[in-house]
Amino acid sequence: MTFVQTVALFWALVCTAGVAAVLCGTKHPLLNALKSAGCGAAALGAVNLLAGFTGVTIALNYATSFVAVVLGAPGVVLLLLARVWVLF
Repeated sequence: MTFVQTVALFWALVCTAGVAAVLCGTKHPLLNALKSAGCGAAALGAVNLLAGFTGVTIALNYATSFVAVVLGAPGVVLLLLARVWVLF
């Protein structure tokens, strides 16, 4: 495993642990996790569906799917900001 893969795996685990810690403090953690994952997947799909109008796309792969499902809609916004940052 390369250094970049190790760092990416570390941050994925940190994000997952952070989301799990926040969800454990809610009244219905599983339901809230499913709602957040659904909103993230829907936001990722909406960005790609509107790509013809906006010209902005996010590649659909394991990394972007993980970010969208674990972090939800704010994760998709982070992906969009990263995409804009890379373009400029």
